[in-house]
Amino acid sequence: MALTWTHKDRGEIRVHENLEELSIGLVDYIAEISEASILEQGAFCIALSGGPLISLMGKLIESPYNKIVDWAKWYVFWAEERVVGKSHDDRNYKQAMDYLLSKVGVFPGHICSINGKVSAEEAASKYEFAIRQMTRKRTLTPSETSECPKFDLILLGMGSDGHVASLFPNHPALEVKDDWVTYLTNAPKPPPERITFTLPVINAAANVAIVATGESKANAIHLAIDDLPLQDSSLSLPARLVQPSNGKLVWFLDTPAGSKLDRFKLPEWNLD
Repeated sequence: MALTWTHKDRGEIRVHENLEELSIGLVDYIAEISEASILEQGAFCIALSGGPLISLMGKLIESPYNKIVDWAKWYVFWAEERVVGKSHDDRNYKQAMDYLLSKVGVFPGHICSINGKVSAEEAASKYEFAIRQMTRKRTLTPSETSECPKFDLILLGMGSDGHVASLFPNHPALEVKDDWVTYLTNAPKPPPERITFTLPVINAAANVAIVATGESKANAIHLAIDDLPLQDSSLSLPARLVQPSNGKLVWFLDTPAGSKLDRFKLPEWNLD
């Protein structure tokens, strides 16, 4: 059973005992938001990320989810992508297609991926144009508080350095405000050429989930969630800058990733 609480500024935190429990909790959460979005507006617009996130979503292809999710109403985007060909192992699109999207009933025309055969700058520009067109046509709902699209759900992983999407600590991409999608040619992790949603787009979403597992993420999770004195390490941490302006933030953690949170220092949350 997950330990769950709500932080006054940092959203809802769910710490799961193991990856199996986390996976079940995550797919339940996705299925619930999908159902609510389809009932309200006739579609579900979700943005995926890379890393282990897709494998944790794997139960969506199993019963009962494969039967109860209205896949035909899904529109799938990527909050980050590596600018390589669609069949390249580094491509988040390939991972999502291989392990999830090819096994369920999402219409191919509803899968909105980048062009990996052009430069990172052009890939970002073309992807933003496509998203703007879908927002103009109201496939994507516009935000009430900004000109950004309001995705129903943006799923983000988090690195041990606190990066989310392809927004890395102290990188200029963190400062981009006017564009919906920006690009990197010098990402600190390979491959260096990437596109990413900007912080205004992420923070305009109706729901954002950050998923982090493993002890290597524990310190970054502590810096991203706990109340801290002002210090450079937390102020520039991309995960801490995720704060939906008119939406809900939920953290999905396993016990090792959550082990340095202040809440675990309280006697009633001692796992021994």
